[in-house]
Amino acid sequence: MSTRNFFLSQMMLSGLIDAEQSLTSLLPLGDDMEDSDQKQELPNVLPILPLRNTVLFKGVVIPITVGRPKSLALVKDLIASGNKLIGVSAQRSMKVEDPKSADLFEVGILAKIVKVINVPDGATTILIQGKRRIKIQKPIQEEPYLLAEVQYLNDVLPKKGDRRALALLETVRDKASEMVKMSPDIPEEAQAALGNIENLHFLIDFLCANISLEIKDRQALLEINSLENRAAKLLYFIAREIEMLKLKNEITSRTHHDIDQQQRDYFLRQQMKVLQDELGDDGPESDLRRFRERAAKKKWPEAVAKHFKKEADKLSRTNSMAPDYAIGLNYLEFMLDLPWEDFSKDNLDLERARKILDKDHFGLEKVKERIIEFLAVLKLTQSTKGPILCLLGPPGVGKTSLGKSIAKALGRKYIRMSLGGVRDEAEIRGHRRTYIGAMAGRILQNMKKANSSNPVFILDELDKVGSDFRGDPSSALLEVLDPEQNNTFNDHYLEVDYDLSKILFIATANSLETVHPALRDRMEIVQLSGYTLEEKVQIAKNHLVAKLRKETGLNAKQFSIEDKALSALVQNYTQEAGVRKLSQQIASLARKVAAKVGIDADYQKKIKAEDLSGFLGVAPYEPDTFENDDVAGVVTGLAWTPFGGDVLHIESSLSKGKGVLTLSGYLGNVMKESATTALSYLKAHNEQIGVDFRLFNTYDLHIHVPAGAVPKDGPSAGITLLTSMASVYTQRKIKAKLAMTGEITLTGRVLPVGGIKEKVLAAKRAGISEIILCNKNRKDLEDIEEIYREGLIFHYVTSVEDVLSIALLNEPVKKPVTFNFLDTNTSSVGNLV
Repeated sequence: MSTRNFFLSQMMLSGLIDAEQSLTSLLPLGDDMEDSDQKQELPNVLPILPLRNTVLFKGVVIPITVGRPKSLALVKDLIASGNKLIGVSAQRSMKVEDPKSADLFEVGILAKIVKVINVPDGATTILIQGKRRIKIQKPIQEEPYLLAEVQYLNDVLPKKGDRRALALLETVRDKASEMVKMSPDIPEEAQAALGNIENLHFLIDFLCANISLEIKDRQALLEINSLENRAAKLLYFIAREIEMLKLKNEITSRTHHDIDQQQRDYFLRQQMKVLQDELGDDGPESDLRRFRERAAKKKWPEAVAKHFKKEADKLSRTNSMAPDYAIGLNYLEFMLDLPWEDFSKDNLDLERARKILDKDHFGLEKVKERIIEFLAVLKLTQSTKGPILCLLGPPGVGKTSLGKSIAKALGRKYIRMSLGGVRDEAEIRGHRRTYIGAMAGRILQNMKKANSSNPVFILDELDKVGSDFRGDPSSALLEVLDPEQNNTFNDHYLEVDYDLSKILFIATANSLETVHPALRDRMEIVQLSGYTLEEKVQIAKNHLVAKLRKETGLNAKQFSIEDKALSALVQNYTQEAGVRKLSQQIASLARKVAAKVGIDADYQKKIKAEDLSGFLGVAPYEPDTFENDDVAGVVTGLAWTPFGGDVLHIESSLSKGKGVLTLSGYLGNVMKESATTALSYLKAHNEQIGVDFRLFNTYDLHIHVPAGAVPKDGPSAGITLLTSMASVYTQRKIKAKLAMTGEITLTGRVLPVGGIKEKVLAAKRAGISEIILCNKNRKDLEDIEEIYREGLIFHYVTSVEDVLSIALLNEPVKKPVTFNFLDTNTSSVGNLV
C-alpha cells in the first residue's frame, strides 16, 4: 500500500464493517490491548493464510481478496466451524502460486476475521484485523491448506512514564503528520485521525502497515521485538519518504500541473533529471551539452557546423530512452572526433628527407629519387594534388616501411590500412545510419585515429582486394585515390563531404594483375625490384644484425656475423627478393646464441660460413650455377620470379619416333607456344641452321625444364628454347658460361622482355660471364649499377641468326649421338653424326 493511500483505506474499511460503527471500536487504543488477548485462551495450532505483497500488523484492518483454491478452502472451513482466528504470513516471493511453509516468512501475525463479503463476480473478500505476532514453528499439514504449530511473540514495550518513549511518540507523530501534509493525495481527515491515536504501540504498527515500503523492509519491521527499536527503524523510513516527497514536489513545481498523455514521457525525464542532479549522476543531456561546447570550439567547414547543429537539435527532442538516442550521440561524437581542418606542419627539408630515406633503406635509389621529386613539388606548390604513388614489388623489399620513412621525413602522422581480404564496399564507404550497428568506413576511422587531416596514408596490399555480392571495394577506392574527386569524399555514415585531398596516399602491391584498370590509371607505378646479393649482405650487416641483436638482449661482443657467412646465409638459407626470410634466419641465429649465453656455454661469438649448418641445420638451397655444356641441348636461360631473378636450365633430347613434340616441367601456355614457335622456325630454316629435315619425321623431341613442381610461364625463354633445339638436332656444343633471355617470333625476330635487372643479377650470382639480350633491352642496363655489371659481357641481338651464331660453337659435343633413319629418296639406311 503506497503513501498516497496512507490511512485512507482504514477510513474506507469502517464503511464496509458497519455504517454506524466507528473504526476505533475495532482498534484497541489502550495499553490493555495485549492484556485483553492474553486473557483469551489462544490456540497453539492455527491455519495459515499466505499473503501476497502485503504484511499485516497488530490492530490494523485490511481487506483480503481470496482466490486461490487452498485459501478458499481455509475460509470455507473457518466459516463452517465458527472459528474466526487464523494465522497470516507474507510470501517470500510473489511469483509462487502455490506456496508451501518454506515459501513463507516465519514471523507472521494472529488475525481475526471481522467480516466476510461475497462479491457479485464470485470472489470472496474478508476483512481481517491483526491481533498478535506469531512465529511458525512446525507445519502439521500442507493439504488441503497449511496448518502449523505457532509460538506467540510478546512485544517489548517501554515503561509507562518513560520520557524517552514520550519523545519517541511525539517524534513519530510529528514526522507522520509532516508526511501527510506533503502528500497532496491524502485528505485532511487523515491528519486529524492520526492525531487522535494516542497509543504508541498502535501508532507505530499502524504506520508500519501503511507507509510505502518493500515487502522485505515491512517484514523486517514486523520481526523487531522491541517497540522502541521498531519505532527508530520506522523513523528512518519515514524520513526517507519525506525526502522523496520533497523531490517529487520540487519536480512537480518545475513542470506544468496540467499534463496530458503526450507529455507524460517528458515529465518522467524531468523527474529523472532532478534525481540525477541530486545524486550527482550525469544524464544523457549533459553529454549533448558537452558536445555543443566542443562544437563551438571546433575548426570545421560552415556546412558541417550547420549539419551538426541540425542533428544535435533533433537529438534534443528525442526520448533519451529510445534506441535512436544512443545512435545519435555516437554519430555526433564521431563528427567531433574527426580532425576536419586540423593539419600537421610539413617539414620540407629535402636534405633531411634524403638522409632519413638513406638511413632507413639501403639501395632503392630510383624509388628514393622519385620520392624526393614528389616532396620537391610539394614544397614548391604547397599542394599534394598529383599522382598517387603505388609502390610495386615482391614481398619483403620495404614497400610499407618506405611509407613510414616518408611520414617521418615530412613530420606527418602515419596511417597504415591493410586491404588484404577486404570484400565489402562498406569497409571503404561505411554503412548508412539506418542499419543497426552502422559505422563509418575504415578511411574515416583511420583519420579519427590519426587526429590529422594530412597524414601519410598507406593502402597496403592493394592487389589483395576482393569483391562479392556486397560490392567492389576497388570501385569505392576510385573516389579516394582521385585527386580531382577526393576533396568531397562522401562516407555513407557521415553523410557530409570530407576533404581527403591533403592526404599523401601511397599504395603498395605485389602485382598489378588483380588491380582494377581504372585504379591503375589513377596511380603512378614505382617499381621496386628485388635486392641483389650484395645489397642483402649490406642490409643485414648495417640494419638487421644490430636490430635483432638488440631484440634478443645481446651485444656486439657476444654476437656478430662475418660477411661471408651473411653471403652464405642469403644464398643457401633464403630464396626471396626481399629480406624478410633473411631477418628470420638471423633472428634464429641470435636466439640460439642467446640460449648459449644463458647457460654460460662455449660458442663461436663471430659466426663464420662454416658455422651456419651447426646453428641452422643443412642448407635448404644451393646457389644457381650454369649447366655443363658437354651435353647437346642443355642451355641456360634467365627468368624473373616474384623472389627476384633466377637461372633456368632447358634440356632437349631426341628419341626414335614420328616427330612428336613433348613438353614437361610444369610449363604454362605461353611458354608452350614459344616452344612450338621455335620448332616451327627450326623446321622452316633447317638448311640454314644445318639440320637434316628427315630428323623431324623420324625422331621425337622432348623438352624438359627442371624443377617440375615449380610453375613456369612467359615468352622470355623463346631464344633459349630455340638454341636448345638447334643444339640437340645438330649435336653442336653450346658456348660455356652463356645465358640468354628474349622472345622470338615465327619470322626469327628477337623481341625485348622484362625483369632485366633481376635476370642479370641472377646470372652474376650463378657465375655466368656472357648474356644474350635483345638489342631493345640495352636501355634497361642503365638501371643496373656498374658494380653489378662488372665482369659480364652483353651480346645485343635482333634476330635468331645472331643468337645461334653466338651460342652454337662449330664443334660437336664430346659424345655426339649418331642418328639412323631411312632415306626416303634411295630407300637405303643412312647415318648422320
